[in-house]
Amino acid sequence: MRQLLRSALLALAPSLALVGAAGAQQRPLVWGDTLPATLDPHAVFDVPSQFVLLNAYDGLYRYQGNPPKLVPWLAESHTASPDGLTWEFTLREGAKFHDGSAITAEDVVWSFRRLLAMNRAPAAAFTPVLKAEGVTATGPRTVRFTLSKPYAPFLSAIPLVAVVNPRLVTPNIKEGDWGNAWLAANDAGSGAYRIDPATYQARVSLDMDRFPGHFLGWGHVPKPIEQVRARPVMETSTRVLALLRGEIDATDSYLPTDQVERVEKNPKTRVAKDESMRVFMIRMNNKKPPFDSKDARLCFAHAFNYQGFNEVILKGLVVRNGGPNPNNLWGNPTDLKPYAYDLKLAKEHCDKARAAGAPLGREVEIHVQTELDQTVQAAQMYQADLKKVGVNLKIVPNTWAGITGATGQAQTTPDMWVHWVSTYFVDPENWIGQMYDSQFHGTWKASAWYGNPRVDDLLRAARTSLDQAERQKLYAEATAIVVADSPDIWVYNTLNLRGLARRVQGYQFSPVGSGGEIRLMWLEN
Repeated sequence: MRQLLRSALLALAPSLALVGAAGAQQRPLVWGDTLPATLDPHAVFDVPSQFVLLNAYDGLYRYQGNPPKLVPWLAESHTASPDGLTWEFTLREGAKFHDGSAITAEDVVWSFRRLLAMNRAPAAAFTPVLKAEGVTATGPRTVRFTLSKPYAPFLSAIPLVAVVNPRLVTPNIKEGDWGNAWLAANDAGSGAYRIDPATYQARVSLDMDRFPGHFLGWGHVPKPIEQVRARPVMETSTRVLALLRGEIDATDSYLPTDQVERVEKNPKTRVAKDESMRVFMIRMNNKKPPFDSKDARLCFAHAFNYQGFNEVILKGLVVRNGGPNPNNLWGNPTDLKPYAYDLKLAKEHCDKARAAGAPLGREVEIHVQTELDQTVQAAQMYQADLKKVGVNLKIVPNTWAGITGATGQAQTTPDMWVHWVSTYFVDPENWIGQMYDSQFHGTWKASAWYGNPRVDDLLRAARTSLDQAERQKLYAEATAIVVADSPDIWVYNTLNLRGLARRVQGYQFSPVGSGGEIRLMWLEN
């Protein structure tokens, strides 16, 4: 891994060099966070993809700040009908794609229709209520969305959708793929930074240059960042060492707590600590024995040492989370009680499950993300405690792509796996709504394969209600049922930790995108 990093940085060296005696071409920002499996913004729905979405593309609205607020972006305003079925957005004038062509209402329509036709991850927020014919241009700068039924989170989810340039994508469509193969490694955006496809390698390197024609400009910074070089470093210790040596300017946003002091002691680096809305959890495949038994799931829920993990291993830098929604989000019951670490109670539930025929004697696999040390630490601690109640837990090294790629079917989804659910849009629909409504089975978010008809009814009612007080009540009831059924193990609400070089200025964290918006930053060389 160290050799791979060294090779990548050697290849980067010419662009890192300062030019001239007085010189001074600005050194690029070297971003050490994970890259997505594809650059197509309509094909993926995870934290790495948000880096591309925030920097190379624009949407109608965008989240800014913490707590995150929706602000107009490509749209300057919107209206909604009283029944919640018709939404109309007016585009701002002057916004252009990277090729210089103006962004029109027809481009927005084409982008949404492409998203719905591909029906990949970001589409999940819209497909229950929006058909292709429901997106129309009513003027050069106005786009109308006609929903099949009211959908309360509609505006909250709008920032998920990037507007792409159909004039670049359409000529590259092959066999009805909507240009997905081409856009996976190319740029068709309007964002503040342009992707260089010539140097792009999936998961390995991504180069971006500033797009001077971006409609918002850079009047808010002393000097814009001209070049960005994304160079993921998969191994945690190597990633931190690269930051300390000045080889990268930012780690990922999952900096292990045992590395925080090390980074803060270095005079050239610091740790950005921000309250997030990211829930750390351990999934259980409810379709696969023994997890089709509620007693077995309760056994596992009571066998995790929450306080030991949160307070000792993570040094109190996180907050206990008792359910699927972040603590700092509306929709939680006021009397929600998290599961306690109690090995005696865990054994009682295990014994009940065994008596009812649950195969707790078999080896249970838990898949971890090897590039994220916390997932490994959690599994190792868990393994020791489960052994005390007679459960043999096998830790299986994997990657985010490997795990999520297996969750399309219940039989291929791991017994258990460790991950976070981050903020893609700010509504309970982002968490409990898409995690425990059975209509989302086959997506990584719903990979517990949990099914409860009452919960389905509550979540679908909350999704269509336009009454905020009613939505609060529906989500609170659904959350109480889900927690009682214990389909997963919810551990903590994250404090976002990212290692940064001190030369990086203007870093602004938002839970949506994890602080990865480069346009807001500048460098002090």
